[in-house]
Parts: sequence; structure tokens; C-alpha cells
Amino acid sequence: MEPRILDRADHPISRRDIDPNVLKVLYRLIGAGHIAYLVGGGVRDLMLSRQPKDFDVGTSAHPQQVRDLFRNSRLIGRRFRLVHVFFGSQNIEVATFRRPSEDLADAADPLIRHDNTFGTPEEDAFRRDFTVNALFYDPQTFRVIDFSGGVEDLEARLIRSIGEPELRMREDPVRMMRAVRFAAKLGFELEPATRAAIERHCGDLTKASVPRLVEETFRTIGQPQAASALAMMEELGLLEPLLPFLSEHLKSTAFDDREAPTLTNLAALGRAFSGGLGPDRSTILAAMFLDLSRAQADAAEDARLDLLGVLRARGFARGDTENMRLLLDAFALMVTPNRRTRRLLRRPYFHEARRLFEICAPTYGIDDAPLRRFIADPDSILQPQQAAPEGATAGGRRKRRRRRRSRHRGTGEARLMLESHGVAPQAEANGGASSNGASAHHASADSSETASRDPDHHD
Repeated sequence: MEPRILDRADHPISRRDIDPNVLKVLYRLIGAGHIAYLVGGGVRDLMLSRQPKDFDVGTSAHPQQVRDLFRNSRLIGRRFRLVHVFFGSQNIEVATFRRPSEDLADAADPLIRHDNTFGTPEEDAFRRDFTVNALFYDPQTFRVIDFSGGVEDLEARLIRSIGEPELRMREDPVRMMRAVRFAAKLGFELEPATRAAIERHCGDLTKASVPRLVEETFRTIGQPQAASALAMMEELGLLEPLLPFLSEHLKSTAFDDREAPTLTNLAALGRAFSGGLGPDRSTILAAMFLDLSRAQADAAEDARLDLLGVLRARGFARGDTENMRLLLDAFALMVTPNRRTRRLLRRPYFHEARRLFEICAPTYGIDDAPLRRFIADPDSILQPQQAAPEGATAGGRRKRRRRRRSRHRGTGEARLMLESHGVAPQAEANGGASSNGASAHHASADSSETASRDPDHHD
């Protein structure tokens, strides 16, 4: 099949838009006698005049040959060997051209389990998932090479499967999630046959590798178009096998009108991503499950979902889910600041929790002004202490009163002591008061008379 070739004047790609380290890798491979092209999403984004997130290189050189050319590289991968070339913290992925595995056509189950056969650039283009991702850029001739019709689909703004959509989705079910991610990211539509294949085989998502599903979930939701991606997954039936409890929650809200609080939260999160917020996994999970968590708080205890448990059972890391729980708990404390919120200020995750609150609070009509005042002065909106009672000290503590001894304590004992010293009991009676035992032991008649005039002298 003859490819469509776009000369330099027919496309917008310039070498000035390509990372200099990527050009170094391309030209060293070419200088060693190998074919080397810029491939995949990087070419797609440059054709759309977008800045690529990263660049991938396809080459005719085998992995060990690439490794021998670059001392700053290492081999990775099991199913298919790749080479990562490092430039400081940056790494550039270099893959040898491949062709589809030859044992798929007669297999009853077309799921790809072996995909490590080297091939030509054309064969490599046809083993890729979608036409818009199968474009090559040749840095020697400055041409764009299109084997599969990707340029036409870019112009039509379509995500189209390469080959037979039914077979391609069954070969690798994760492709269904990738189709959603690209459609949401680029603002494209799914080509009708591709969409129909996804709707028909959405249940095959459970056959995919769990780590790949988790990774693709974060890629799909961790983008500015997160709300559109999640809504599309629900419409196509992909959310039901992936996260059934979230799918059920969306159905119970105003999902048909795209006004579900979960979608509103993700739309706000997407705007934060566009503003420079990094796609932290705990924050992604917290925004995605905040509305479900708030609904669960009002449910009966025996009907509540063990959110952490079900997420971990589906492969989400313990660290990500535990941090998600902390953020969700913190959200509730920030709605109405109190003494527990004061303790929250000292937690290491407070800044992430506050960021989530500022992103999602408008969904529920929550004013964040009380929280901002509380952060500035925690004592300003806590319940004021009651006025200090009479006798309180300057520090606010009530002065402890001395306990008075009972006026009648020991009266019988004092009388006996007086009688033993020859003092008449009538003297005490006439005074209307009694002395304590120790005073009575040393008292004389005169002291008894004094006691009758000063009933509080024992204090």
C-alpha cells in the first residue's frame, strides 16, 4: 500500500517544535544507518499545532543496537523490549518497528499475549490502535508519512480504529479506554463503527491487565477534559465493568443532563489542571469519589460502601486510596470549621485538602470564606468562651475558694474537753459558738469569752 506523503509545505511541523534531545536521538540512529522516525502522539499533536507532552521514536534498529549506540540508556519491558534514552530527568522512548503477531487470526480468543515480532514502518503503522496515532515524521526529508488515513481523520476530527474495530477491541480491551481518552482530549468524535464496537465489547474490559486498567484510569481522568471522559465512559458502558459503584451513583443523580455533582467536580478539577495543577493521584480519586462519599455519609451504617476496600480490590494502590480517605475526611471538617479543623491545619496533607476543598466546594454551594477567615485567625470563628465568673483570675481560671470548716464540727468533743479543764459548758452556749478541738485544749475561760465575741476566729 502506498502511503500518503505530505511534503514540508503541506504540514505545520517544524524541527523547532521538536525537543533538541529527541533530534539528537533521531540523527544518531540515522547516522548509524538505521531508519528513524518521530512517531505516535507527538506527530498527531504537532499536526494539530499542539505542544506534545512527550515524543516517541520508532526505528529499524533492534533494542540491543539502540542500547549500544547510547551509553545513557537502558533496556526495559518484558512483552516487548524498549529502550529509554536518558538526558538528566528526561527519558525518550525508542521502540523497534513491529508487526502484528501472526497467531491471532486463528485464535478463538484474540486477546494479545505475544507482540514481539519486529517489522517494517508500514507494518508498525497498521498494528497501532487508531489512525491519528499512526503518523510518522521523517527528520531527513521533513515529510509526514501516513499509511492508514490519519491525516484525513485529523481533518474530520474522528477517532477511528485501524483495521476491523470488532477484532481490534477484543485484541486489547484497554484500547476502548484509550479511544475515550483521545476523543475527550482532542474534542473529537468516535467514528461510528469504532463506537459500536466499544459498546458491544465493553464487558471485555474485565479481561485486561489490572495494572494497565488502573494506569489508563488515571490517564483518562487526570486530564483537563476529565468530566467529558467520565461521561463518555458511562455512556459507552465502560464504567460499569470498571467501577460499578461509581456507575450506579451516576445513574442515581442528574447524569442525563450532565449536571451530576461528580461531573461538576471533575470539570472543576480539569480547569485546575489547565491552570497548572499537577495530576496527583490521590486528588484525582478524591474528586472522582467525593460526591459518592458524601452520599454514603447519610446512608445507614450497614448500607455504606467500603470505598477503600473495593478500590484496593480493583488494583488501586494502598497509598493512593489512604491519602484519598484523608482528603475526603478533611473536606467535611472544612465545611464548618471547628476545633478539629484547628488540628487539621498541622497535618502534612492540609494544603492538598484545602486545594480539593476550593475546587469542589462551589459544586455544593459552600462558601469558602469562613475557612479562609479560620486559617487567618483560628480563634476568630470558634465559639467564644463564656464570660469569666466573679472571682476568676486574669488567666481565665476561677480562683479556688478555701473550704470553710463546719461551725458545728466537733461540738460534742469540744464540750468534753472544756469540762475536763473545769470550764462550764454554759460558757460555750452563751457565746453561741464552739472552738475546734485543738483550740479548746489550750483555751482558758477568758479565751472562751473572746470566742463568744468572734465566732470566726478559728479561720
